[in-house]
Amino acid sequence: MLLKGVTLKGLEVFEALAATGSVAGAAERTGLSQPAVSQQMRNLEIALGADLVNHGRRPMMLTPAGRSFLARTQTVLSQLRLAQNELTAMDLTHLSTLNLGVIDDFDNDLTPRLVSILAESMTRCHFKLITAPSHEISDAMKGRRLHLAVAASSGAVSDGIVEYPLVRDPFIFVCPVGAVADMGGIDAVMHGLPLLRHDRAQLIGRQVEAHLKRQNLDFPERFEIGAHLSLMTLVARGVGWTVTTPLGYMRAARHHDRMEVHKVPFKPFSRQISLFAATDWADRVPRDVAQTTRALIREMVIDPALRLLPWLEGELRLLDG
Repeated sequence: MLLKGVTLKGLEVFEALAATGSVAGAAERTGLSQPAVSQQMRNLEIALGADLVNHGRRPMMLTPAGRSFLARTQTVLSQLRLAQNELTAMDLTHLSTLNLGVIDDFDNDLTPRLVSILAESMTRCHFKLITAPSHEISDAMKGRRLHLAVAASSGAVSDGIVEYPLVRDPFIFVCPVGAVADMGGIDAVMHGLPLLRHDRAQLIGRQVEAHLKRQNLDFPERFEIGAHLSLMTLVARGVGWTVTTPLGYMRAARHHDRMEVHKVPFKPFSRQISLFAATDWADRVPRDVAQTTRALIREMVIDPALRLLPWLEGELRLLDG
């Protein structure tokens, strides 16, 4: 049984306040007035018998109790949002066929979960799923071999295809654990160990190479790896360093104890993951699938990633569209 005074609205306000650092920001995010936000926080802290935020700091900072409670709050809210989506979002009973492509960054856990949810709504549908790198997914969409696709966005506008943004996925610096301390800094790692490049036939490889070029950074050509998990394995074994994203990093959970993650030591950049739909599918189906996918990404990727890498707060985030 919940303590008296612990309400769903109070948890939502606390989550918003933790994300924005201000009453004004939480009010904008929740649609409440600023006095209402303050009252919700007072009620929640009184009910719990603990201060969750340092009200004298600007921006407001979480207390140790607040940081602990936030992790639980985010888990509870993400589960409630996902349950709501599963109950109300989709009715796919009218579909006779659905070909779906999903970026391979999600193939460990998220894609099977998404397919399970879709299957419950597709009672009379012939369903086909492919998982592949983004450039292959994009080619299949352009060739009309897919109805819907989840992939990284190139930023280009394609005739006959509608894009629904899902998540902002910032690039991060990943190297062997202890390398920064042992070698005397990130710059020393970058020039003392080889860069493990992504395959430049893939969109992520082209995006990283283009950004490094814009920063006037040039590294010897030694490794170019197509399979992302193989690339992460090489980092974990101390072969070199790489630039990837939280989505890619979270797939390599078994190697996390042998890698360390930092902000990129140059101008930040990011990629966008979107859902793409053929224009003749421009009804509720793409929007419903996008909504459900966002809820899964929050629960299965963003929340776990922020618990490991809290400095990504605000950078790794869902997108509306």
